[in-house]
Amino acid sequence: MFDVGAIDPYKAVSIVLALMIAIIGHEIMHGYVAYRYGDNTAKNEGRLSINPIIHVDPVGTIVVPLLLFVSGSPFLFGWAKPVPVNMWTVVRNGGYNGAIAVSMAGIAYNLVMAVTASIALGFVGGDGIVVQILSYLVLYNVILAVFNLWPIPPLDGSNALGYLGLKFGVRAIDGFNAKMGNYGMIILIIILATPLSKFFMLPAYVLLSFLL
Repeated sequence: MFDVGAIDPYKAVSIVLALMIAIIGHEIMHGYVAYRYGDNTAKNEGRLSINPIIHVDPVGTIVVPLLLFVSGSPFLFGWAKPVPVNMWTVVRNGGYNGAIAVSMAGIAYNLVMAVTASIALGFVGGDGIVVQILSYLVLYNVILAVFNLWPIPPLDGSNALGYLGLKFGVRAIDGFNAKMGNYGMIILIIILATPLSKFFMLPAYVLLSFLL
């Protein structure tokens, strides 16, 4: 991980830029893939734009990363305002495969960005701001990808798993997600605030050791 306890302005710019690219791109991809399946909701609301202002979530994009930074956390974390998607339209046009694709779109984006940044690092020498940005792009995209894969509502992994179950006629998973919806955030907070996070984030550590 990267130590952000004693941070310089260039590193701060690198962190903010990488984090915004990771979380905003993640949300836009949900809306874009839904649009490819005939859902114009995100497009009509202007949420397919790369303008960061319209994607800012006061808590997830500002407060949480700032608190983590001030507290000297080994890494920053956050989220953008969710892009609206009408999943019924997606299912009508693309079936449950379409719904799974929309659910996994953000994760796929993060993994592609992480691999791309890792490859770019191989062609960039030194320790300048470009290297810092690429390094943090790898870091935050991997963390977001693995985090969102957790099968805990409301994360993408739980949504994809629910639609996968519906595809094969197993409605119990979707029902479980619906029941757990009110407790998902509590469970996530417990995991992130305890040593359980090290176990759940183990795939991220492994992937980062390979990409970095």
